[in-house]
Amino acid sequence: MTETGDALLHSRQVAPAQAGDGTISLTYEARLLRRKRLVSDQGIAFLVDFAQVTSLSQGEAFLLDDGSRVAVKAADEDLLEITGTLSKLAWHIGNRHTPCEIGAECLRIRADHVLEAMLRQLGARIRPVRAPFQPEGGAYGHGRTMGHDHAH
Repeated sequence: MTETGDALLHSRQVAPAQAGDGTISLTYEARLLRRKRLVSDQGIAFLVDFAQVTSLSQGEAFLLDDGSRVAVKAADEDLLEITGTLSKLAWHIGNRHTPCEIGAECLRIRADHVLEAMLRQLGARIRPVRAPFQPEGGAYGHGRTMGHDHAH
């Protein structure tokens, strides 16, 4: 029940976001979920109840059982914007299985002082930024590299 005594709305599936949808701002970590109570940016409470753990991206929406949608927005997070020899730096970031957003002019990772020190040693120029984080999904999973290992 909600604070007003109404039954809590449920979302059991994801659909494409549409103009006019409500929104919910979620960090990269918060966009990986199976069952959780959430509150939209407009104050609408709902329960996510997916059959399995799901990674959500901006542009997708929770489809609520009343037919309405709540679009996912990537929330601002503390990131490191990395410039330099991007192919070399991307290899080192990937070698540490760190989620990375790849742009034409820079790479972005979540703020991490250990990785920052390593990348600076490799000649990277780093600037802290606060922005939405939308890393590459990886070859083995939509949005995440869940279950990825090096066993053959």
